[in-house]
Amino acid sequence: FGDGFAFWYTKERMEIGPVFGSKDFFSGLAIIGDTYSNHNTPNHQHPYLSAMVNNGSVSYDHDKDGKHTMLGGCQVQFRNMNHETWIAIRYENDKLTISHDMNNKRAWAPCFSTEGVKLPTGYYFGMSATTGDLSDAHDVISVKTYELDTVAGVPKEERPDIQPESEFIAPAPKEKKEESDRPSMSGIKTFLICLLVVLGIIVVGVIGIMIYQNQQENNRKRFY
Repeated sequence: FGDGFAFWYTKERMEIGPVFGSKDFFSGLAIIGDTYSNHNTPNHQHPYLSAMVNNGSVSYDHDKDGKHTMLGGCQVQFRNMNHETWIAIRYENDKLTISHDMNNKRAWAPCFSTEGVKLPTGYYFGMSATTGDLSDAHDVISVKTYELDTVAGVPKEERPDIQPESEFIAPAPKEKKEESDRPSMSGIKTFLICLLVVLGIIVVGVIGIMIYQNQQENNRKRFY
């Protein structure tokens, strides 16, 4: 149902766009709660919680649920609950950790964690959502932010000018279409190789026949 919602930490203020209600080619971090499977992937069910880091150069592939650019994710069954559900986003020492509490027991369950995520300071927080033909309603009751204390003796690094980046991107599952294309490509290559071999044999055979005929002609001239 619906399409989903997203929590944003981006360079620009929010602009209406195709990525869960916000602009594509964003610069920053997106935490996405995808409530509808556009790709019908067998790997997981929806709703699905995932993250994407972008420096403004990559487009979110909505038709494939962004699986080629997600850092990681997990299933989160937050639909039709009679209690509040919680999502925790922790960013510390270039490590992004996503947790959730779907049972409203104040006990965090891990979703995923990945290191090597570099985010600038001074970006904007925001939230957006979008829906398709099938509507779905999700209420954001509250958003709480906390500043983590640094270890004693370690300076607090301010880095407003770096580009968002991530050292790890989850490998995209191979498409069935791509798998089906591989045999046809190997078949074409095999056919071309066989054709070249056959042509080579024919050329060698013709040259051999010509040499043989020349030798026979020379032998006849000797007898005369």
